[in-house]
Amino acid sequence: MNIAVKKIVIVGGGSAGWLTAGVLAAEHKITSQQSLEITLIESPNVKTIGVGEGTWPSMRNTLDKIGITELEFIQQCDASFKQGSKFINWQTGNDFYYHPFMTPEGYTQINLQQHWHELHSEKAFADVVNAQFSVCEANLAPKQASTPFYAGVTNYGYHLNAEKFSILLQQHCTNKQGIKHVIGHIQQVVSAENGDIKQLETTDGNIIEGDLFIDCSGSTGLLIDKHFKIPLIKQDHVLFNNRAIATQVPYASETDEIASATLSTAQTSGWIWDIGLPSRRGVGNTYSSGHINDSEAEKELRKYIANTIGNSEAEKLNCKKISFTPGYREKFWHKNCIAIGMSAGFLEPLEASALAMIELSTTMLSEQLPQTREQMEIASKRFNSRFTYRWQRVIEFLKLHYVLSERRDSEYWNDNQLSTSIPDRLSELISLWKYQPPSRYDFIENEEVFPSASYQYVLYGMHFKTQQRAHNTLFENKQFAQQLFDKVNTQKQQFLLGLPTNRSLINHYYQQK
Repeated sequence: MNIAVKKIVIVGGGSAGWLTAGVLAAEHKITSQQSLEITLIESPNVKTIGVGEGTWPSMRNTLDKIGITELEFIQQCDASFKQGSKFINWQTGNDFYYHPFMTPEGYTQINLQQHWHELHSEKAFADVVNAQFSVCEANLAPKQASTPFYAGVTNYGYHLNAEKFSILLQQHCTNKQGIKHVIGHIQQVVSAENGDIKQLETTDGNIIEGDLFIDCSGSTGLLIDKHFKIPLIKQDHVLFNNRAIATQVPYASETDEIASATLSTAQTSGWIWDIGLPSRRGVGNTYSSGHINDSEAEKELRKYIANTIGNSEAEKLNCKKISFTPGYREKFWHKNCIAIGMSAGFLEPLEASALAMIELSTTMLSEQLPQTREQMEIASKRFNSRFTYRWQRVIEFLKLHYVLSERRDSEYWNDNQLSTSIPDRLSELISLWKYQPPSRYDFIENEEVFPSASYQYVLYGMHFKTQQRAHNTLFENKQFAQQLFDKVNTQKQQFLLGLPTNRSLINHYYQQK
């Protein structure tokens, strides 16, 4: 039967459910006059994790597409500007480097890595090829107060309060986009004769029928896992972290600077994230339970926090413990059910890929939204192929951070060097990069999750050695490279003089009506 797709049912709220609903409604103009109908059902018993979130720059376009203004978003979600990640103590235990959101100057025109090595190797790679390094170090905003919303002189995403973000999305989707919102606990999934999901039944007797069901129920995987039994392809042999202890840390003063990047500080058996929001910091230790116990991990976290607010205040904080299994689904789209968000998989917080994968999933679904059940068969194959590729690339990129480390102060860091824990493709690329820097030829998809520039930032931030070319090519032009380096220096001076701090720009937005 070639059934028309008219009713879309999203199971689960949170960032995944409401972002999906918002994008679908915006791009398909859901109105009471049209035949397409979107219903989101969420349980009153499930709370969002809410330990703080980081986004990529793509979130600006997503929010704009949905119809949420940047001012509204910042004011209601306790949001601040994020311009990349700062990795502290990852290489030797006494170091730091940046993975900024801006690509190196002239990236597609010239191999800057070689010229950085020849001319400015005494400076950090990101500092020489990109002005954003200096902007982040000074805790500056990506734009001035007069700059239009969703625009900036540097590329930026956000840090946000996940719980407040879900509330804003819910209100916008239901009040302005015509999304039907049902509160109820699903007690039964009813199948059609062909094995598709026909309808959902709640404990209070509500029956919700649909043609396409989107599982945004988080790690529970209510439809994709519990109903369809699509297995999780575990990645704990590659990425060891499977626990997190998180808390909310007050600023010592309301005038304290808001960091312009996610701070990721390596520990003995994991790393600590530090996300600066306007009202507080979201801080957590993610670690491997196979290498450290919960008690010791919590001690590491409180010791880290004590550096900024003192021992007595650090000991008073309440911590939330979270367990997860790193992995992704064998299939993300099965029959008339598609998993988006943590129901599709989760790896670890490093590089904040979770929300970005939701955005990528929702965008592809919306642009390829099937009109009939027959079309759905083809769309699901394409979706599964694309996202299997994407999850595998994320795994490799995250593992790269651990593989390049020279820390040998614990079994955790030693075990990350084991060849059995390193994906074959990543091992091959690392061997290749000994002779040539990462380039666009290494990552050939039109929408790579992490472009080759990101790999360069991590490689050369961690002092990886690429052999210099023995012969010159048209791609090697020392004079042009120096011009680009000079341009970066000029930009630095302009930005350092002209940009406000994160704190001052956020305060300015809070004063707007």
